[in-house]
Amino acid sequence: MSWQARVARFVGLNLTRPSLARQRDPRAARAHFERMARRFCRLPPRSLLLEAEEGGVPGLWISNQPQDEGVILYFHGGAYLMGSPRTHAALAAALAQRSGARVFVAGYRLAPEHPFPAAFEDALAAYDGLVRRGHRPESIVLGGDSAGGGLALALLGHLCREGRVPAGLFAFSPWTDLTFSGASLVTNASRDQVLPAHRLTETRAQILGGARPADADDPRLSPLYATFPAAPPVLILAAETEILRDDAQRMRGRLPGAEIRIAGDLPHVWPMLHGWLPEADDTLDHTARFILSCLRPTAES
Repeated sequence: MSWQARVARFVGLNLTRPSLARQRDPRAARAHFERMARRFCRLPPRSLLLEAEEGGVPGLWISNQPQDEGVILYFHGGAYLMGSPRTHAALAAALAQRSGARVFVAGYRLAPEHPFPAAFEDALAAYDGLVRRGHRPESIVLGGDSAGGGLALALLGHLCREGRVPAGLFAFSPWTDLTFSGASLVTNASRDQVLPAHRLTETRAQILGGARPADADDPRLSPLYATFPAAPPVLILAAETEILRDDAQRMRGRLPGAEIRIAGDLPHVWPMLHGWLPEADDTLDHTARFILSCLRPTAES
C-alpha cells in the first residue's frame, strides 16, 4: 500500500464516511459532491468538454486527443441519488487520455425525484441515441462506477438479451445487488472507507419510490439477477475492504468469462483519485488497455 493510500484510508474513515452517514438530504448531498469534485478532481491537460444530448439524455462529451472512432458510454456513481457528468468529468477525461476514445458521460435522472426505472430508461435511451448517430455497437464500450457500474451492467444484460452486444464493459466498484444478499455488506461494514452500510436500506427506499423492496431483484436494477447471453469482454474491479466487494465478485456467476480484479485496502471507486493515488493510476492504465483490446478489431477493420 502506498503512503497516499494510507492517507486516503485515514481521511475516508475519519471524514468521508462519517460525512455521508450524516447526510440525509439528497439535494445537499449533490451540492457537496459537486463542490468536492471541483476542488479535488483535476482534468488532464488538453481535455475538451462539450455539453450535448444523446437520445434525449443530457451529458458531457469528453475527449483528449481522440485516436479512432471508439466511444465509451459512461454512467457516473452516486447511489442513484447524486453525482453528475461534471463530478466524473476528470475520471472520464483520464480514461479518454489513456485510451484515445471519446467518452459520453450520461446525466441520467436521479432518485428520489425520478425513482426506478428512470435511470435504466435513460441509460438505454443514451445507448440507442449513440447508435442512431452512427456509432456501431462494436465501437461502443460501456463503463461506470458504483451505482453507475451496476447501471452499465444492467444495460449490458438488456442489450445481450436483445442481440445488440457492445464491444465491452468495465466497472469500478459496481453496485449489482439491491437485495443486499452479499456477505461483505456486513463483514466490511467497519472497514469500508467511504460507504456507510447502515444507510443502504434508506437509500434503496428512495431509489425504488413506490416499488416494494421485493422488486429489488429486477435485473434493470440488480444485474446480479440478469442474464448475459453472448456477453462481450467484461472487466470488473473492486477493493477487498469495501462493502460492495461481493457485488463485484459474485458477478462471475453471471459472467464466467469476466476479468474480476479485487484490489487491497482502497477507497470505494479509488480511480477517481487519479493523479494523486498511484493505485488509481495503475488501475486506469489497466482499464485503458482493456478498452483498447475491446476496440482494436474496430480500429483494424
